[in-house]
Amino acid sequence: MRVLLVEDDALLGDGVRAGLKQAGFAVDWTQDGQAAKLALETEEYAVIVLDLGLPKLNGTELLKWLRGRESKTPILILTARDTVADRIAGLNAGADDYLVKP
Repeated sequence: MRVLLVEDDALLGDGVRAGLKQAGFAVDWTQDGQAAKLALETEEYAVIVLDLGLPKLNGTELLKWLRGRESKTPILILTARDTVADRIAGLNAGADDYLVKP
């Protein structure tokens, strides 16, 4: 199963990627929203793990773009934004689940 990890923090991204690989997933990791958009235009993914605070194209914009293309790919937001309003906005934008980073 191929996973797209979209995370700009190198330490966190490396840890999440290592954990996913150890669990048997194939992982493509991008560190900005534009690179993620390009990856999504050229590759099929079983799931997307998406940070919101990304350079070049933020995670919410990427999520809206993807859902605007009628993509049914499951999207898990993994972010430091922890307010109820942020969670509601992420889910309303089309995320399937929302987790706050530790």
